[in-house]
Amino acid sequence: MKYYIGVDGGGTKTAFALFDENKKMLASVTGPGSNHENLDTAFDGASDILMQGLNELCEHAGVKLSDIGFTLMGLAGIDHRYQYEIMCEKLREKGLENFEVFNDGFIVVKAGATGKSAIGYNCGTGVCCNGIDLDGKMLQLAGLGDFTGDISGGSNIVIKAFELVYNELFLGLEKTLITEMIKEKYGFENREDYLELIEKIEGENGGEYIRDMIDFFFAAVKKGDAPALAYCERMAERGAQLIAALANQLNFGSEEIEVVLSGSINVKVDNRLYLDMLVSRAEALSGKKLKFIKLEAMPVTGCINWIMQDYAK
Repeated sequence: MKYYIGVDGGGTKTAFALFDENKKMLASVTGPGSNHENLDTAFDGASDILMQGLNELCEHAGVKLSDIGFTLMGLAGIDHRYQYEIMCEKLREKGLENFEVFNDGFIVVKAGATGKSAIGYNCGTGVCCNGIDLDGKMLQLAGLGDFTGDISGGSNIVIKAFELVYNELFLGLEKTLITEMIKEKYGFENREDYLELIEKIEGENGGEYIRDMIDFFFAAVKKGDAPALAYCERMAERGAQLIAALANQLNFGSEEIEVVLSGSINVKVDNRLYLDMLVSRAEALSGKKLKFIKLEAMPVTGCINWIMQDYAK
């Protein structure tokens, strides 16, 4: 029996999964986020989290790490060659062998595509758009936050929703339905009290407030709220630009191009209007026939698909 490991490392959590040669998942564990950009200890801390998770997974499954035929990792924060090289060096120093590392957006492609080539558009906390073409060429766009104009991630949406309410309360600008939603949920006596929401969003239990703000934003979009709709249109336009760029810069042949949507913003929230905008705009900008697929499988399954395609011996 041959064993393989897949790792999906994000900003808030990391999934480790052990597979057999038939792509059956035998065991899985979850560890802390392994994005080096989010850690004070950077690559050292991220590689420690990865090695700890790998060893915990093997112990849980009753196998040794040395028994693993190949390990493939999709890691958030691995956006450039120098980041790849540092991470690989740290992992080798800590004893890992027979492995490969990619940006986590690429395993989305392998998890959701029906073949070897597709585009993956991932909007979770952050944003990345990744393509693998018919020649095996790989290209990533976005993923560098403000530097690459990323506006469709959860963190961006929370900040924008807060800003829209701030504009209404403090600047007397356009009203937004988000204001009443926040008042109803949390209650605040005056506009200064509203500012305390920043501390809660950034606090230890910030996840609850972040999810609420995202839900408020898309609920406002659904009800036709003008300022929320305007930002939603910007999100769809930027996403369409990324998808169209990959569709035209990579070789997908003349057939329909699959676009795998992943991340909480694309697959978990009630955002039908936003997705309709994204789909229609992406096809118009690319001039190509696109088939959008919402990722239903765990992203980590993209690792075993990739291993069996290219790395299993």
